[in-house]
Amino acid sequence: MNSLLILLIVALVAAAIGFTWALMERGRANRAEARAWDLQDSASRLKLIEEQGGRNAAIIQAEAASAIAEQVLKRADETFHNREQLAQARLEAQLKPVAESLAKFQEQVVAVEKTRAEETGGLKAQISQLLLASTATQEEARKLSAALRRGAGVQGRWGEQTLRNVLEAAGLHNRYDFDEQTSTDTEEGRRRPDVTVRLPGGAVFVIDAKCSLNAFLDAQDATDEAIREACYVRHTQSVRAHMVGLSGKTYWDQFNQGSPDFVAMFIPGDSFLAAALERAPELMTEAMDKRVLVVTPTTLFALCKAVVYGWRVEEQAANAQEISKLGRELYKRLSVMGGHAASVGKALEAAVGRYNSFVGSLETQVMTQARRFEDLKVDHEGREMPELGPVETGIRPLTKLAHEPQEEDAPPPVAALTLKGR
Repeated sequence: MNSLLILLIVALVAAAIGFTWALMERGRANRAEARAWDLQDSASRLKLIEEQGGRNAAIIQAEAASAIAEQVLKRADETFHNREQLAQARLEAQLKPVAESLAKFQEQVVAVEKTRAEETGGLKAQISQLLLASTATQEEARKLSAALRRGAGVQGRWGEQTLRNVLEAAGLHNRYDFDEQTSTDTEEGRRRPDVTVRLPGGAVFVIDAKCSLNAFLDAQDATDEAIREACYVRHTQSVRAHMVGLSGKTYWDQFNQGSPDFVAMFIPGDSFLAAALERAPELMTEAMDKRVLVVTPTTLFALCKAVVYGWRVEEQAANAQEISKLGRELYKRLSVMGGHAASVGKALEAAVGRYNSFVGSLETQVMTQARRFEDLKVDHEGREMPELGPVETGIRPLTKLAHEPQEEDAPPPVAALTLKGR
């Protein structure tokens, strides 16, 4: 856009220069015309002299002056016409780049305007879609608000569904990592917490999702600021009353000793808790003093992620114990197998000793007498007595089960138990 502006300024400067030059040429032509008029006036005076003075001489002079004036006027007209054409041609030559630049500038302006119109149309379409989406969201919000106002049962089911979604998003599985609506019998009567989450080591903690939201919804629909503030105050009082009642149920006493001594009070929206904390900043401290942990979907998600990590560590510890057990069993079996291998080696060593004794006896007692047949030229059909030598190779004994020496660069194996001989 800056380059187009500079081009337009240059074109305007060139046009101004051409216009100035044309004015100068027009001034020259006007001066020539004034000179021609002066000559014509001189001719008129000569004609007047002719009327007053000698007629023949005056007539001759007047005719001569008239002819001269006509020639001067003719030349002046031709000069003026030529100069005017030349000025016009020069002006057109100088203004032609300006006209071309203006034409290009106009084309670019038209293209920019077309693009702007298209973008404006697309923006209007997106704004219309955004307005439709906002209207649909408001309608759904009104439907949700109307549904939540139908009674505590609807709010409770919505809160329980939101709680279930958060637990599953954190990686916990229903009926495996947590249970819903479990009943326990106590001295005060039957207790039925919304959710009990299992922890490693057999511990559990309870989550309650029955916080009332009627006052908060009334505040959202209120048009007067005083009425809205009063509704928020009632909402804060409702949250505090539910927290006190939940603390009195002492859920942590109904489970084994390893369970944490708190109960989680689930509020299904951060804005619900923020509205209460804005009117009562000490609410969280009061809740912790009463062993109540106030959680929203965000904080409960982080808490359940910690539970999932605990289960992962528990599983890794169990796997490590199983690996240790398998290692001990493997060592035991290798030891038994090494004993069998040692027994086989001893049996082989005894067999080699007996074989050598047999070969010695055969060589000294039998083969000596048999070779005497060769001395007696007995036909033995080309067969010769083989030379029988003792077995000199000893059996490698299996001495012990030992650890293989590890190289410095090699990573140590999980179990470096191998059978090693001398």
